[in-house]
Amino acid sequence: MLLCATLLGACSLYQGKSPPTADISAQYPMDEKGRDTSIQYLANLYTETSLEDVSFPQISDSLIEALHHNQRLLKIRKQLKVQHFDNLEVSVEDMKNTIDILLQIKDNPDAVGDLVAYQIAGQKKKGNVKFTGYYTPLIQVSKRKTKTYKYPIYSKPTHFIGKLPTRKAIDFEGILQGQGLELAYAKNRMDIYFMQVQGSGYVQYRDGSKQMFGYGGSNGHPYRSIGRYLKMNDYPISSISQKGIRSFFDKRPDLISEILPANSSYSFFKPRNTPPKGAGHVPLLNGISMAVDRRYIPLGSTVLASIPKYDGQNEIIGHELKVLLAQDVGGAIKGAGHIDLYMGDADDAMEAASKYYHYGKLWLLMPKNSSQNKPVNVSLSDDINI
Repeated sequence: MLLCATLLGACSLYQGKSPPTADISAQYPMDEKGRDTSIQYLANLYTETSLEDVSFPQISDSLIEALHHNQRLLKIRKQLKVQHFDNLEVSVEDMKNTIDILLQIKDNPDAVGDLVAYQIAGQKKKGNVKFTGYYTPLIQVSKRKTKTYKYPIYSKPTHFIGKLPTRKAIDFEGILQGQGLELAYAKNRMDIYFMQVQGSGYVQYRDGSKQMFGYGGSNGHPYRSIGRYLKMNDYPISSISQKGIRSFFDKRPDLISEILPANSSYSFFKPRNTPPKGAGHVPLLNGISMAVDRRYIPLGSTVLASIPKYDGQNEIIGHELKVLLAQDVGGAIKGAGHIDLYMGDADDAMEAASKYYHYGKLWLLMPKNSSQNKPVNVSLSDDINI
């Protein structure tokens, strides 16, 4: 637990007062990015919020399937029985009981009363959480290197001591060549890069057969967004999205070797014979599974989310309440103010994922009668990065 003395005096911010909170709703005043403009400040990382009078989302068959996956995740994952998240303690038993309650709600809507919600502070402690999307891509490959298929997809090396080489050393200096780590060869270096960003992908060999390449570990170097790098250095990129980045490099392929090494992080792959799985080692489901920073949101937890809602032109028009499950993590997902929503592996999955770049809200769902999830009445210091 955090002690008040360690928070640089932040506990005095709301002496004798409760910090402002918002009701759980998909309807609230927002700016052009979907951020709630009515909340001034959430003092804690987790703020208890009433579920009374909330129009709780329908418990669909897909959600039931995902909840059963979460039960298995909590059973097979090695994690602390009780985890501390600043002002909240969360136990594995809490998360299991939350799932049990949600499974009851389909037949007994009144079971919602057995849950309690904790709003996540999000960016700038105003409850706003950025939603981005990811998906499982399909790329064309060859089992052997040719003039056309010349960019290697690597499995993780095991002979290095300490931190593994950077992206520059691997992709542009050939430090791993000829060591038997090549799984396949792609036609386009950017196909591999975006498969790394997504965390996994299907490869299709020249004979038409397909195989899943799952996440096989990283080199341990920090992730840096190529899109933001291009913007910050005034390159003429149309948008910080896969579509915008691809369009830029299609016009300027000569800059790939100069710009791609700006992101030193590098992901390796491992052939699998299963559907796409996240860090929780269970299948990911379209529109339900999300990637989180597990330092702030427990892997295996269940949240109620106010997610961005779009029109036919992918313009944000509001929000809708939905239950999401934390079943994955991602190198680009940092802090409590950003989650990545999985959008599947269908032909339109990339388009569906790319529209998400707006804000919503998250409430961690927990059993009301848990003895563990009792918030500590302290505030987060302004310099804690959430």
